[in-house]
Amino acid sequence: MLNIVLIEPEIPNNTGNIGRLCVGTESKLHLVHPFGFVINDKNLKRSGLDYWVHLDVTEYANVEEWMKNIPDTSRVFLMSSHAEKSYLETDFQDGDWLVFGKESVGLSKEVLDRFKNHLTIPMSKLIRSFNIANSVAFVVGEAKRQIILKG
Repeated sequence: MLNIVLIEPEIPNNTGNIGRLCVGTESKLHLVHPFGFVINDKNLKRSGLDYWVHLDVTEYANVEEWMKNIPDTSRVFLMSSHAEKSYLETDFQDGDWLVFGKESVGLSKEVLDRFKNHLTIPMSKLIRSFNIANSVAFVVGEAKRQIILKG
């Protein structure tokens, strides 16, 4: 099972879509406060539809609380548009932690400095970043593909 981590998500529709993706890929969703919405927001529920009740989700008060639950920090991969290594050059394993930052600014320097594995999604120079729900889908899709091939 992959662990998908959203640190300080701001947009309920994105979180709802990512929750639905997690249900469909049998991944666990980890949500790190503060949020830019309340978890019962109608937009979150609309995006997640009726799948939200099937979602394996854990909320954390802050990054420190979340980090206490990581058994092996070498298997934590932080997504950043500033990273040099592509997620396509990474050997993913079952149980990995895939970490995404808030929509407006990504992951903070403080969070990035706590982990060594920083990955980027290759993209045209015409855009600054992909939508977070799309980014999660790219990376989860590749990680699941690799895990299934190894299985």
